[in-house]
Amino acid sequence: MPVITYRDALNQALAEEMERDDSVFLMGEEVAEYDGAYKVSKGLLEQFGERRIVDSPISELGFAGLGVGAAMVGLRPVIEFMTFNFSILALDQVINAAAKMYYMTGGQIPVPIVFRGPTGAALQLSAQHSQACETWYVHSPGIKLVTPGTPADAKGLLKASIRDNDPVAFMEGELLYNLKGEVPDPDDGDFVIPLGVADVKREGSDVTIVTHGKMVNEALRAAATLEKDGIEAEIVDLRTLRPLDVEAILRSVHKTNRAVYLEEGWPYVGIGSQIVSIIQEEAFDYLDAPVVRVTQADVPMPYAKNLEKIAKPDAARVVEACNRVLYRN
Repeated sequence: MPVITYRDALNQALAEEMERDDSVFLMGEEVAEYDGAYKVSKGLLEQFGERRIVDSPISELGFAGLGVGAAMVGLRPVIEFMTFNFSILALDQVINAAAKMYYMTGGQIPVPIVFRGPTGAALQLSAQHSQACETWYVHSPGIKLVTPGTPADAKGLLKASIRDNDPVAFMEGELLYNLKGEVPDPDDGDFVIPLGVADVKREGSDVTIVTHGKMVNEALRAAATLEKDGIEAEIVDLRTLRPLDVEAILRSVHKTNRAVYLEEGWPYVGIGSQIVSIIQEEAFDYLDAPVVRVTQADVPMPYAKNLEKIAKPDAARVVEACNRVLYRN
C-alpha cells in the first residue's frame, strides 16, 4: 500500500467524495485560494471550482449556519474550522440546530453535514488554542464524533462521515498532519471505515490501554517501553466516540483484566469518566485493579514550553499508569 501523510489522506477522501457526489462541497476559512490552513484542501479549488470549494469570512457562527441550512435542503457540506477552538463561536448552530433538527422535525429533515478541523494542543499555542474539544461535542445527542489517529483511519472515516445522514464532528490532530502511514490505493477500490467500530492497534494480554485520536501514538510508544519489561499492552483505538464501540472495550478488558484510559482532554467530566463508568458497570467482575485515567493536567494549557510539557499526557505517564494497575510500582 502507498505510504502517505495524514494530510494527504484527508485530501484524498475529500476529492473522492466530491467526485462521487456533486452535492458535497467544502467551506471554511482559507480552504480555497490558500489551499487550507494546513493544506488539507490543496488542489481542490482547481479541481472542483469556486462553487464547491468556498472561502468564508472569519465568522464561524455564520458559515456553520450556512452549512446547516445547505444540509437541510439536500446538500452535503463539509465545514472546516481552522481549529475546533474556534468552533466555540459556532456551537449554537452545531448543538442547537444541526444536532437537534432531525429529532425536532420528527425525522423529516436530516442534516448530513461534517464539521472538521484540528483539536487539542500543538506546540506553544497557549490556553485558548490548545483545548481538546471532544467532551463538548460528544455530550449532545444527535451528533456523531470521529477522532482518527492514523492516515488510513483519517481517510476511511472521513469518507464514511461525509456519506452519513447525521451531523458529524470530525476532529483531527494538528500534530498528525505530517504523520505517514499506509493507506489503500484509490485504484484498489472504495476504502470506507464504518463509524462506531473500534480498532485494536496492538494485541496484548496484560493490560488494556483505551484511547483515541492523537493519543494512539503515545499509547504505542508506551507499549513499546512496557514490552522491554515483558509486559504486553493491548491498545484499543476507539476511532469514534459517538457511536461508541462498547463491545470492543469490554472484549479487551475481559482478556487483560486491567485497563488504563488515555485522553488529551481534562480529567473533570472527561471522556474517560464515561469509559470508566462503562467498564465498572459491565466488566467489574473481570477487573483485577481499579481503572486508571491519564489526561491533561486540570489547568488551562500553559504557554511556557517546560510547563506545557508537564501539562500534556505522554507515554511516560501511560507507562506509570500501566505499572500501577499491574501493581508494579
